[in-house]
Amino acid sequence: MYIEKYWGNYIGATDDSLTLVEYLEDKQKTEISLSEIFADTGLDKLNGDFRKTEPEIGYVNPEGWEYPFCYAIDLITDLAALMLECKVNGGVSLAQLLGNEGDSVVCILSTPEEKAVIHKALADFAENPLAYDLSEMVPEEDMREMARECEKLCGEL
Repeated sequence: MYIEKYWGNYIGATDDSLTLVEYLEDKQKTEISLSEIFADTGLDKLNGDFRKTEPEIGYVNPEGWEYPFCYAIDLITDLAALMLECKVNGGVSLAQLLGNEGDSVVCILSTPEEKAVIHKALADFAENPLAYDLSEMVPEEDMREMARECEKLCGEL
């Protein structure tokens, strides 16, 4: 996987990451649009401001169970990494992300406008990591390291 350099450290290593991968598995699609992901998770209700996760975001699985996302910026950084994997390799193996066997691959599709929203969010986080609600739970040095990783990811995306 191309994104191994990002996934599993500051990006892709949270409960929100696991919830995102489970969401993508639950969709049982080979292609999914970023706009559908935003609508299903509630990211669209944040109007491009991912500093505070208000209102709450999450998704409901096919069985009716609700799964919250704690921090919008975690979801954005994870989506950015998955988008990069799709850009480089044409899709991302959900099984590989979970460390499982299987061949479930999904491609996240996005418009130039949607990519711009992700790019803007990553750039803002890289500049202002302590302005995000995630900083209430993560030590300052880790936030700054995550910001550096997001800056690199933004450059590749």
